[in-house]
Amino acid sequence: MNKSKIWLSSPHMGGSEQKYVQEAFDTNWVAPLGPNVTGMEQDLEQYLANGSAVGALSSGTAAIHLGLVLLGVQAGDTVLCQSMTFSASANPILYQGATPVFIDSELDTWNLCPVALEKAIISEIVKGIKPKAIIAVHLYGVPYQIEAVRAVADAYSIPILEDSAEALGSSYKGEKCGTFGDIGVLSFNGNKIITTSGGGAIVTPTTALKEKAIFFATQSRDVAPHYQHSEIGYNYRMSNICAGIGRGQMEVLDDHVANRRAMHDFYVAIFNDIPGVTVFTVPNADYYANYWLSAILVDPEKTNGMTRETMRLALEAENIESRPLWKPMHLQPIFEKYPYYGTTVSETLFENGLCLPSGSNLTDDDRNRIKSVLLHLFGKKA
Repeated sequence: MNKSKIWLSSPHMGGSEQKYVQEAFDTNWVAPLGPNVTGMEQDLEQYLANGSAVGALSSGTAAIHLGLVLLGVQAGDTVLCQSMTFSASANPILYQGATPVFIDSELDTWNLCPVALEKAIISEIVKGIKPKAIIAVHLYGVPYQIEAVRAVADAYSIPILEDSAEALGSSYKGEKCGTFGDIGVLSFNGNKIITTSGGGAIVTPTTALKEKAIFFATQSRDVAPHYQHSEIGYNYRMSNICAGIGRGQMEVLDDHVANRRAMHDFYVAIFNDIPGVTVFTVPNADYYANYWLSAILVDPEKTNGMTRETMRLALEAENIESRPLWKPMHLQPIFEKYPYYGTTVSETLFENGLCLPSGSNLTDDDRNRIKSVLLHLFGKKA
């Protein structure tokens, strides 16, 4: 008998999504505006709880792009970007005709290294180019070094675009991720903590800035009885149907976070007495991670030659999905020609890191299958 697929991170419906979607159909709100869009934005603003304004968009990538637009990034500008991330963090830099400059990670949070960040800023300024923005990412739901990165950014008056696509529900010192940057970004892609099937949001410090983002997201239509456009616009608004899914998902967000964190604890228990395998965990109690994806590092010198690829293939043989960490942007063919500052931290993480199944809807049977494969690899009984 073929075993069912265990996915890395699959969508998890809560039950009330259909109610909001049905309301949209019943009232004929099937456009990129409507009560669900407004309602989801309000739900997110209440959840973030710091006075931020939220605009619902078609994707997290759209939010990053509009964030760069709002920060004034133009052709010829330079944008500093965390290298250890998904390509959606960096692609919008090229959309604007700007130049990405990639920054290495640090080992505590696997995120933007403040030391390498400052070296990059100084070096670029010496070249006569002051960077226009910094894109900092909360990798796998673990917050970056908030205060250290902010200190560097403020010292050189460079705004932060906070990529919180993987970190809805995470926090630092009690404040929610998505609220630490000059502009924040959320994602509701199908594999995220909550989903709208596809979608994202931009988080701004003022309602006026949110309205400017929405203006750009709706083709930059000027106030006029006819269609008039004085600025370049985009088709980036979230649909009322997708927002209906999102409203239902917001009702179970805390449960999803709790389930993801429980999966992290599940892996900590499995690898607790296995030398050479460490589970990616926050550095101290100031950090609260949603653990969107649970990740491990494998040291072949301590595992008798066992590598992350050995583990990935063993899981794949049992129809269990796992995935290497994000391949750093400065190693990607499309980005390898651009400047990079740092050492080899992100490269080493990529070579030795593996993301394990982390969904909030995994069952006890799923966990038993995963545990059996992992323990068998190391000659232990399940």
